Amino acid sequence: MSQLPVLPILLPLLGGALCLFAEHRRFGATAQRLVAWSSMLATLVAAIALLGLARGGEVTAYLLGDWPNHLGIVLMVDRLSALMVLTTSVLAAACLLHACSGWDRRAPHFHALFQFQLVGLNGAFLTGDVFNLFVFFEVMLIASYGLLLSGGRGVRMRAGLHYVAFNIAASTLFLVGLGMTYGIFGTLNMAELSARVAALPASDLAIAKATLGLLLVVFCAKAALLPLYLWLPDAYARAPAAVAALFVIMTKVGIYSALRISQLLLGEPAGPLAGYGQDWLAWGAVGTLALGALGVLAAARLRVLSAYLVLVSAATLFIAFSLRAEAALGAGLYYLLHSTFVVAALFMIADLVRRGRGDEMRDLTHPVASPAVRKVAGVMFLVAAVSVAGLPPLSGFVGKLALLQAVPEADVAWVWTAILASSLMVIVGLVRAGSNLFWRVPPAGPEMAGLRPSTTRPVETAATVLLLALGVALSLGAAPVVEYTRATAAQLMSPQDYVRQVRDTAPAWRNP
Repeated sequence: MSQLPVLPILLPLLGGALCLFAEHRRFGATAQRLVAWSSMLATLVAAIALLGLARGGEVTAYLLGDWPNHLGIVLMVDRLSALMVLTTSVLAAACLLHACSGWDRRAPHFHALFQFQLVGLNGAFLTGDVFNLFVFFEVMLIASYGLLLSGGRGVRMRAGLHYVAFNIAASTLFLVGLGMTYGIFGTLNMAELSARVAALPASDLAIAKATLGLLLVVFCAKAALLPLYLWLPDAYARAPAAVAALFVIMTKVGIYSALRISQLLLGEPAGPLAGYGQDWLAWGAVGTLALGALGVLAAARLRVLSAYLVLVSAATLFIAFSLRAEAALGAGLYYLLHSTFVVAALFMIADLVRRGRGDEMRDLTHPVASPAVRKVAGVMFLVAAVSVAGLPPLSGFVGKLALLQAVPEADVAWVWTAILASSLMVIVGLVRAGSNLFWRVPPAGPEMAGLRPSTTRPVETAATVLLLALGVALSLGAAPVVEYTRATAAQLMSPQDYVRQVRDTAPAWRNP
């Protein structure tokens, strides 16, 4: 049995432990960075190898502890989980680079928490068991609490405490849902659940709907779907830039979980439960999309605008996935990659703008940044804005065009209206932000005397350019990426291979 599936979890777990140990050594900061980057690069290599393993369409089951899958923990690698692990690793590398410009020195235990965050993220994408999905959720969330609150005070602490309280409440509901699921089906293994949902007696249908509905509510809360989105804008806007950029992938964990449960447990073989909750998710996504676009229009700070763009991307993905069409699902997965990298880059750009001039769009009392900062930040903002707004020729346009072309005829009216109207509102909001932040000049006055313009930090700029370059690469290499996401969608729409592989995988010790 190949050990590759466990490496994206094991490597950052080991890296986090070594970072804690390095904190007490003589060369603490340098040693922590060395350990963090060694772990990060090794995880990235493992993620690339994992994608190579899943690229051909094989589904791999890994039995942790060599226990049978219905008794122990099982990790599953298919095209979707491999894609999400690689996306997480690439984004995390850029975020770590940005943090190593100096912010990591101001946050106690930053590198250890960062590595443990990767443990939770990669574990959530790889697990084949709903209970261990809860475990990895908690690892991810506990690390995120430390990253968000570390070194904070005032409004950031208040926003962070709201974030903690909301997620603890959601986790409590998740645990209740797990207990109900086990009580009804007798298992928490996703493949076993898929088989048992199809054979569910009619007498248990109502309680099964309540249970699976509760799980979907929890995943929608993690993904910030209406009306459970109020925690996100303030928390993400107050987080340090590198942390906020990494948090962009956290909403995708909720979306991924909802998608995985919907395809495995609520697909066509589920009988009376087939498609359960999809209409609710679709209209919730439309409402979230409208409110997210309005938030972009009304945002007074670039960091808040970026946070609302996270909501817009999450709502767009829920619309794509709720259509239950293979082509729309494939387009949504391409859009997931684009939105993750570009919105994360916007948080980094917002941090550069804030230090150079302040990101309050209505407040012109801040000093103008040096011409170099304005040019660098302005060009990066232009590339990010064109991409995230869905304008040609960048990846946002490719993703939205593919999604609109894939919409089933019966859903064209409401999907096209929602996507195009929200895109127009986002364009207006981004144009307004760019005009205020890069073209308007505050009047000279005594408060400007003695103020020195800020300068760029090469490491932070490199991290931001890396994420933007990934967005451009998604445009230039759209054909192979779209081919992969379509193959992923086809695999998700036919979960029989996933279920069969899990159920047929026996512990290695039984095989001579």
